[in-house]
Amino acid sequence: MPLDFAVTLAATTAQASSTAFPWLSASILFPIAAALCIPFVPDKGDGKQVRWFALGVALITFLLTVGGYLNGYDPSNPNLQLVEKVSWLPDLGLAWSVGADGLSMPLILLTSFITALAVLAAWPVSFKPRLFYFLLLAMDGGQIAVFAVQDMLLFFLAWELELLPVYLLLAIWGGKKRQYAATKFILYTAGSSLFILLAGLAMAFYGGHVSFDYTDLMAKGFPVKFQLLAYAGLLIAFGVKLPIVPLHTWLPDAHGEATAPVHMLLAGILLKMGGYALLRFNCQILPDAHAVFAPLLVVLGVVNIIYAALTSFAQRNLKRKIAYSSISHMGFVLIGIGSFSALGSSGAMLQMVSHGLIGASLFFLVGATYDRTHTLQLDEMGGVGQKMRKMFALWTVCSLASLALPGMSGFVSELMVFVGFATDEAYTLPFRVVITGLAAIGVILTPIYLLSMLREIFYGKEKAELVAHTHLVDAEPREIYIIGCLLVPIIGIGLYPRLMTDTYRASMEQLVGLDSRAVAALNAPSGSAALIRQAPLRAPGLG
Repeated sequence: MPLDFAVTLAATTAQASSTAFPWLSASILFPIAAALCIPFVPDKGDGKQVRWFALGVALITFLLTVGGYLNGYDPSNPNLQLVEKVSWLPDLGLAWSVGADGLSMPLILLTSFITALAVLAAWPVSFKPRLFYFLLLAMDGGQIAVFAVQDMLLFFLAWELELLPVYLLLAIWGGKKRQYAATKFILYTAGSSLFILLAGLAMAFYGGHVSFDYTDLMAKGFPVKFQLLAYAGLLIAFGVKLPIVPLHTWLPDAHGEATAPVHMLLAGILLKMGGYALLRFNCQILPDAHAVFAPLLVVLGVVNIIYAALTSFAQRNLKRKIAYSSISHMGFVLIGIGSFSALGSSGAMLQMVSHGLIGASLFFLVGATYDRTHTLQLDEMGGVGQKMRKMFALWTVCSLASLALPGMSGFVSELMVFVGFATDEAYTLPFRVVITGLAAIGVILTPIYLLSMLREIFYGKEKAELVAHTHLVDAEPREIYIIGCLLVPIIGIGLYPRLMTDTYRASMEQLVGLDSRAVAALNAPSGSAALIRQAPLRAPGLG
């Protein structure tokens, strides 16, 4: 089945005409080239000229991604579009190969959008501004490359490119424990990347024909045992980035020490790299193994939701509380990916986009609040809403978005995951009932710890020590503008989800059809999987 699918995909892709302008290559290479030009930007040392230069580059990059979407991307086409391929090392089958489909296009747009706002959020940075903005722009190109490249070696290189900028941003501009957090981040992410390299080389060299191209890998038709080994290795690598409990411990430490713009990139984009990679490699290239591992993903998703929600509830550090909240929300992504439902999988993608926007807004507000109160301990806050009414309003709206209030994007995405999994005929009814019930507990916990957080920060009597040692100014126009830019798509998607879902619906249905056929092709599963999966399965309307 994977072979037939890959042949069809390759044929369709080959017929697609490339656009005259290389939108994706420009979106990747332009910010990286501009970053290399930062040392030559005239600046008096205060960073004013550099930050304007970086903002202009980030905005142009965003416009390039939007231009690619408007001029060369057809949402109704599930196959690869905006294809650009240049031979690099033909003897090894290496080429510069980029393209976009429904799995990558929404995240490419999200990356360029969040990065532009992160540059604006970094406006007050005055310590080593050239290096800071250089790293932000390099990350912009690297993150777009992760989603756009269609070659596994290029993917690995782009994946690794992210490590150094994030490490330096944490180690140089972080808090008191920045060295510990940065070291822990690099050890977790670099160590797990080894599994990507090993799995990629094994798949590329399998069968005698050496190729790292995604389409070629899909056409190889790997045996089930080989797929299971590769899937397990990739799950560890991507599980660290997503993150999946118990591979998550680096995230609260990194968020606990990062600055606001780095927060926005970590929560808004970096976590989504893991979810995208699971869809691209584990689901699309290794469908037979995914049919076996999917129940595990669902269980891990529930563990993420409940464990992280309970841990967030107990946190007294504001940054760590929001960080654990992010881990909890990523649990819905795992459940959606583990479902064999087009609705559930579509909900997983929407949850990644939605959380990218909501997570970026919350962490930006955390940074803005810390700049005023100079504390992250909830016990040391209280009553600041009396002097920061605009900040209180921004916090309230973004927190309501995070707890999945109807009318916000988070509500739609979580509802799609719930309904998609609950109606998924791939699993037995008792398993679906248990999983849905446990996930609902996490949903109930979310408003409890978020609303109690708001109460502790803004309500009650003003802390005398806090007021005496800080200057509690209200939200500035720049801060209101950043949150406003994030709230527009959050509310827009919440009111009309098709603004986003239509961009990837066709690709997601094709992917779910592939995985559903893989389930149907398997023999009756043995062990615990037989208790939770019905066999054989045929997805209605998908093949």
